[in-house]
Amino acid sequence: MRRPATANVAVCLGVLVLVDILRVWLPAIITIFGQAASTPAELMGAFALLWFLLPLAVPALLRRTGAGPVALTAVVVLAVARLALTATPGGQLQLYLASVGLLAGLVWLTATAHTTVRPVPGLVLGLALGTIAHTVLGTYDLVWRGGWAAWTVSVVLVGLLVAAQARTPTQPVRAADAEDSAGVADTWPAVVQARSWLLVGPTVLLSGMVALSPALAGATTSYLFGAPTRRLAESTGGWGLPEGTLIGLAVGLFVLTALSRPHRSTRWWGPLALVVGVLLFAIGWIPALAPAILLTAAGLGACLALAGATTGEPAPAGSVAARRRSYAAAGGMLVFVVAAIAYYAAYDLGYPNGWAPVAVAGLVAVQASRPAPGAARDTPSPALRRAASMAAGGRAGRLAAALTALTVLGAVQIPGDSDDPAPRSAADPIRLVAYNIRMGFGLDGRFDLAGLVDVVAGEKPDVVVLSEVDRAWLLNGGHDTLALLARRLDLPYVFAPAADPVWGDAVLTRIPVRHAETRALPAVGAPTGAQALAVTLDLDGRELVVVSTHLQPPPDEGPVVQARAVASFATGYAGCRPLVVAGDLNTEPGEPAFAEFIRADLVDALADARPLPTSPADAPHGQIDHVLVSGGITPRDAVAPRSTASDHLAVAVTLAIGGGC
Repeated sequence: MRRPATANVAVCLGVLVLVDILRVWLPAIITIFGQAASTPAELMGAFALLWFLLPLAVPALLRRTGAGPVALTAVVVLAVARLALTATPGGQLQLYLASVGLLAGLVWLTATAHTTVRPVPGLVLGLALGTIAHTVLGTYDLVWRGGWAAWTVSVVLVGLLVAAQARTPTQPVRAADAEDSAGVADTWPAVVQARSWLLVGPTVLLSGMVALSPALAGATTSYLFGAPTRRLAESTGGWGLPEGTLIGLAVGLFVLTALSRPHRSTRWWGPLALVVGVLLFAIGWIPALAPAILLTAAGLGACLALAGATTGEPAPAGSVAARRRSYAAAGGMLVFVVAAIAYYAAYDLGYPNGWAPVAVAGLVAVQASRPAPGAARDTPSPALRRAASMAAGGRAGRLAAALTALTVLGAVQIPGDSDDPAPRSAADPIRLVAYNIRMGFGLDGRFDLAGLVDVVAGEKPDVVVLSEVDRAWLLNGGHDTLALLARRLDLPYVFAPAADPVWGDAVLTRIPVRHAETRALPAVGAPTGAQALAVTLDLDGRELVVVSTHLQPPPDEGPVVQARAVASFATGYAGCRPLVVAGDLNTEPGEPAFAEFIRADLVDALADARPLPTSPADAPHGQIDHVLVSGGITPRDAVAPRSTASDHLAVAVTLAIGGGC
């Protein structure tokens, strides 16, 4: 059976749109269904799992209806849902539109597997083009942007998808093929075809988490501008050449290895590179992130090439082989969601999670390297195999080089951050904003970059302290929220990781930063990690210390131990210099954890404005976001501007900097 070009185009565009849907659906599970962590993690997991279990019923349906009508109907629903998500105001409507779109995408994928033998070319190009677009957009997806340009591109994209699917021919099942006869169910090509479809879900997961994540590449590059030994990241001047080079190389390696014909003598290196790359990512060692990205990209592509390589003619699209492929596609996406839940639920439930992506990488490696039954049959001559390998490698190399260049150039074109910070006089008051931004998602569940910028910029801050900063989590859509905000606020940043290298706290300021240091806080049973980031600001020869932190209380207790650790670290680091401690402290004034800061001779800078509730944002009744200062600093004009761009309100205060101790 020949593979029509339209089938590859349909798979490519379908993967693009499905990943777009996933970038909305995954965070909606947390922000809308999860209701700001008030919904049990087990219930959220069951809800997520349900949508991936339903497509397992599709192969049986296809025996009666045929794959063509089901795939086309599913694509139309997928296209409508994708466009509707840009128009929806958020909330429950967004959650269920994304869920319907996700289900339609999974049904389309399962039906497509019924009629399409080799998914690898379309899958690889779809993920590569999606990565390029995500990079050029600075990780701020079209679905969240709105505006005529985003609508135009979205309409064209889904229109092309529907047209490609409508033109994709399907092969009817012959009566003879419907029997479970030997030679159809057990031929090597049939096994290989199912194996390729099984790896679609794991490939989407590993590419989104590691191999093809522009946000992870950007965060990794920003660490190179900081000091890896201090585990700090700093502004890189925008999405310039270094970040574009890293993600461009990853795209090029992925495409080159995936679309080249593998050599039997080197079939060991792809699985090994994949497992090693994901292991480096899982251990969270910052200097290893760049090689982790490149190794995972090359290894993942090589494994896809191994899993999808066939010799001789592929098996016909009979019912047994077709059902095998359909179940494999649905099962692979089930692996995607189970592994994603297992990995990210650890940040709510508190258990080691590095094994989840490593287990998925191991699955891919085993499937790619496992010899297929009957592999020796219908094998071309060595000369013919070498010629085919050279031809495939040449085409893949040219395509990989073009995609790499496109990624790099697209990244370079995005504007950078501000110029070098200007000195600031100690006599000038400083406006400080502290904000828990909930990874950029508002109460309506939409990625509300504009709302966050409005709140912060409206206070005309000199220093911004941010909590819950996400720089690459697939669960949150794969955005580099910090870089997006820093560019729009025109403020350089210093970032310190807490839970892992791409989730933590930040300080943004145009005041020159002379030194910075981060200190990990004791976990004491809290599932999510915590840290304290201290930066030294140069006020025209005098120094001000600002400490950004986000305390994580253990279950049913206050964050007393962490508060004591922050107070000790902050006062010790500052010495006699003026000191500000700010962030989401998860404690109310007067509670034991708050008292630890008062005991360290810090003053509540928001006391004169109380009551100043900050949580929850739509009906605030508790104040858990704070600014505390040393005795030589005089606070005034404290406010908590109303907004639903996060589940917290920001707090802002003007500080007159006096002498130290």
